[in-house]
Amino acid sequence: MAFKYDIVDEVGVLSESPNGWRKELNLVSWNDRDPKYDIREWAPEHEKMRKGITLTADELVELKSILNEIEL
Repeated sequence: MAFKYDIVDEVGVLSESPNGWRKELNLVSWNDRDPKYDIREWAPEHEKMRKGITLTADELVELKSILNEIEL
C-alpha cells in the first residue's frame, strides 16, 4: 500500500552523511492527516526516506524537557 506525505515545515538538519542523506527534524503530514514532528533520514530532494519516529507537539515538548536535563 502506498502512502502519501507532505513536508509542511523543514525545521532543521541534525546531520548529513557523505552520500548526501540527511537526518532531519520536519513537520510532516502523513496520508493527509494532521502534521506531526518527524525525525528520520532523507535522501537529497526528499525522494526517499529511511525509518524514523513521529511525535505530536506534546511529545516533542516532553522530549525537549528530557533532553534539557541531560548533562553533556
